[in-house]
Amino acid sequence: MENYTFNSVTLQLEGLNFTRDLVYVIFFLVLTFYIFTMTLNLGFLILIVIDKNLHQPMYLLFCNLTVSDIIGGTEIFPRILSDILKPPSERLISYYECVVQAFITQWFGATSHTVLMAMAFDRYVAICNPLRYSAIMSNRMVLKLTVSAWGVPFIFVVVLIGLSVRLNRCRTLVTNPFCDNASLFKLSCDSVVINNIYGLFYTVLLLVASVGCIVLTYGKIAMVCLTSKNKSLNRKALQTCSTHLVVYLIMSFSGFTGIALHRFPQYSDYRKISILLFFIVPGSLNTIIYGVQSKEIRKFLLNMFKSNKVLPLKNRK
Repeated sequence: MENYTFNSVTLQLEGLNFTRDLVYVIFFLVLTFYIFTMTLNLGFLILIVIDKNLHQPMYLLFCNLTVSDIIGGTEIFPRILSDILKPPSERLISYYECVVQAFITQWFGATSHTVLMAMAFDRYVAICNPLRYSAIMSNRMVLKLTVSAWGVPFIFVVVLIGLSVRLNRCRTLVTNPFCDNASLFKLSCDSVVINNIYGLFYTVLLLVASVGCIVLTYGKIAMVCLTSKNKSLNRKALQTCSTHLVVYLIMSFSGFTGIALHRFPQYSDYRKISILLFFIVPGSLNTIIYGVQSKEIRKFLLNMFKSNKVLPLKNRK
């Protein structure tokens, strides 16, 4: 018979369980990925700030994605790293901290989609309306897209978490390495039908909106490229859109895999790994993919490398 503790303020995280031989190996692997991801994202932000050539709508919108990755990673990884080294009985978290963590992780995941939708609109305007690009993608439009990308998910996630907070809790074990909404309402013995209905509505709406936006904008871009004989335009479209599409597919696959596996308790270990990969893989690959394909970023880094190489030679003289 299951033991019930009603509305306990202290919860226990199930975390990631490994044998003693693997604990320190996993700890250093996760720590390495965390440092690598934070360094790339912070480096990209600094690069955008100091190089005026990168003050373009595409890069300014992408900054939102890096900020989202930084917030999500900082909220999750320090806690996971700390819990890896602790025995299961000491992986404790307060209910209020769990709610905040669940809110941030859900907001982070939704914002990643809305930012990529805004970036898809930017690419559509750049390729389908190049002569009006500067007029349409003004600073005001970039600000509107940024506020919408953060504001709309905020409202939906407030309702999502609010529905979970209203429930009475009868369990204290969070069957996850960190708190998310699904783990939060699974603590309750009350009816969670409303939570499941709204959660399904929220997930489907986010999926349909993001996929629909990508299909619509890229479909029109493809039509323009097929009817245009401008090889330079087609090459630019292929380069920028393929990059954006790769980032979107990586993020969507890793995110929705974790959501789907929540429905199958027998695959809890796979779910934990997939959710962890959602924070590691897109966060580290996004900046690499965009940095490699961006001529402006490559040029800036090349000039910086050359200047650093010239200075030591002058000092020798």
